[in-house]
Amino acid sequence: MPGGVFLYVDVRDVGNAHVLAFENPSANGRYCLIAKALYTYEALDILPQKRKCLQQRRTKSNEKAKSLGISFISVEQSLKDTVESLKERNLISFTL
Repeated sequence: MPGGVFLYVDVRDVGNAHVLAFENPSANGRYCLIAKALYTYEALDILPQKRKCLQQRRTKSNEKAKSLGISFISVEQSLKDTVESLKERNLISFTL
């Protein structure tokens, strides 16, 4: 499983924070709400405990995509192309 990190907060907590900020006269500026940094595999390990049907979805298969003749651009190439595109638009200045 990929090791990406999600910065997680429940939408109910976000709603509550909006109400509290509205009710607090000293609240100003922006607030970044992060309840937990959660690795992808941690989230996927939690879900099957509650929903057995999700256990089968964790397996990776590109067979259906291959049957359509799709060949995927590699993650490495995609990231390099993204950086170059951002560079062309003067949104970033570094190179790979």
